[in-house]
Amino acid sequence: MRDSRIVNVGLRNIAATILIALGLLFAWEIRGTLMLTFAAVILVVLFTMPVRLLVKRFEMNRLVAIIVSVVGFFVILGLIGIPILRTIGSQSQVLAGQIQLGFEQVRESITRDAIIARFSFLEGLIPSDINDLISIDLINQTVSQLTEAVGTLGGTVLPVVGGVANTILSVLIIFFLSMYLLAEPDRYVNGIIKLTPIRYRGRMMHILRRLDSTLRAWLSVTGVSMLVVAVLTGLGLALLDINEWLALGVLAGVLSFIPNFGPVVALVPSVAVAIVQAPDNVIWVVVIIYGVSFFQSQVVSPVLASERMNMPAILVLLGQIIFGFFFGFLGLMLAVPLSAVVAVLVDEIYVKDILGDRPKENVNENSAEELANDPA
Repeated sequence: MRDSRIVNVGLRNIAATILIALGLLFAWEIRGTLMLTFAAVILVVLFTMPVRLLVKRFEMNRLVAIIVSVVGFFVILGLIGIPILRTIGSQSQVLAGQIQLGFEQVRESITRDAIIARFSFLEGLIPSDINDLISIDLINQTVSQLTEAVGTLGGTVLPVVGGVANTILSVLIIFFLSMYLLAEPDRYVNGIIKLTPIRYRGRMMHILRRLDSTLRAWLSVTGVSMLVVAVLTGLGLALLDINEWLALGVLAGVLSFIPNFGPVVALVPSVAVAIVQAPDNVIWVVVIIYGVSFFQSQVVSPVLASERMNMPAILVLLGQIIFGFFFGFLGLMLAVPLSAVVAVLVDEIYVKDILGDRPKENVNENSAEELANDPA
């Protein structure tokens, strides 16, 4: 009898292990869809922040509050995006000409005559056909590097959205998912709670509440960080007499949402404008962009995350490395909220429930409707 029990327990453990492995494999296969869904959840949390304010403070109808929140979001996005796109468009042709001129200057500076003019002792050492060899090597290296960069961009930076059409499709998926979630949040919250064992539904409600507050804290931290980047970058460019300092500062602030990769994108239009308006200050523009980015990523964001989200600064960096490696560009962009969600789940489920290391909490174990009936 005892042996049969041991066998049954062993078979159950094996079956559970197989099911978990299959579940992880399935999740890995649909990781792109899961990332888009998580992005939609983030957007819902963003929309519901003003919705809660309008419903609770101004007693506005929830549907009207949702419409006001969504429309206001896109109006603000348009007001920010139009001057940025105008600045980038007006400087793009000049930037292309300056890049071509720069390549020509580099090419001319590495000819045989130019090298001998600077280093006369090399005249007998440099072959007469070196100009053709240098030109061929330069072209080959340039083409090779550009090909590698495009391959990296397609394979790593945009693994989920591989082209313009897929990018638009992914944006539409995120938007419509967020609208469905925003329209009937109680249905989806109740669905999650009903899939939970009855004895654990109170804990699940508490975990969902904590996840909600964590994502809201991350959005507030991100908003403050973006504001800091926009203000400091704009002021720095204004001191360098860059006319479009306001638009470029806002662009840098918006792109700071993307860890590590954002400053690179913000640098291109800033340098383009500096080449036209203040060519002597191009190096200072680079210093300002990356200096502000370093201050934001290494000081402002970790400190705010540690205070508002109770999240160690090292987890922010590790999250960017891990999620960026496994999920590409979208994982890198959402690395901080993903890390925060994982930290909450580990703390609540593993530390408190499995290990039993938790204080007594005043959690309503019988009502799962409290969270679902929240105004937002």
